[in-house]
Amino acid sequence: MSSTQTASLEASLQQGAQTLGITLDQQQQQQLLAYLNLLAKWNKVYNLTSIREPAQMMTHHLLDSLAVVPAFAAAENVLDVGAGGGLPGIILAIWASKAKPAMRVSMIDTVHKKTAFLTQVKAELGLSNVSVHTARVEQLQVAQKFDVITSRAFAELADFINWSAHLLTDDGQFIALKGVKPDQEIARLPAGWEVTEIKPLAVPGLDAERHLIFIKRSKQ
Repeated sequence: MSSTQTASLEASLQQGAQTLGITLDQQQQQQLLAYLNLLAKWNKVYNLTSIREPAQMMTHHLLDSLAVVPAFAAAENVLDVGAGGGLPGIILAIWASKAKPAMRVSMIDTVHKKTAFLTQVKAELGLSNVSVHTARVEQLQVAQKFDVITSRAFAELADFINWSAHLLTDDGQFIALKGVKPDQEIARLPAGWEVTEIKPLAVPGLDAERHLIFIKRSKQ
């Protein structure tokens, strides 16, 4: 990337984070820009995202994932299902490294080239709070269950819950990142689960609908 392009991306990141009310120190900003650079570089060979332009990656991926960070403020142990190129998992981990040092972020994907990329990002950015799994989520077994399980454009809500509910603590919650409010998917939720909140998001520089869907086990 040229120095002009890097400066422009840096300005977009600073302005976007400020608009979202998220504090990032110099190191975190550099880590996010380094991640964007790695994503753009690996994308040429591994096709991690259909978006090719770094400026578009900034709004559609980085700021889009930064916008959800406040929803994870109380989380301790997070699983990102179908993590792909690391959205929102890597972004969350970079934020948490300073804001919530005790938070752990695990990411799982079935595609080895994607988890190879995530492992490389973890190493290059020094993210000690990250774990990467190559597996189907329904087959994953862990010693400690997750209090939050998230996904971004992974699957229909019913599948997301059915495949990963065994990994969620009893009082934990799913936080699904969706575009347009998925009313039909919500209507098809499995028995024993309920939506506790639907939160619209405004992403700086992105003129598209975004919603967070919070789901917990029904109290009855």
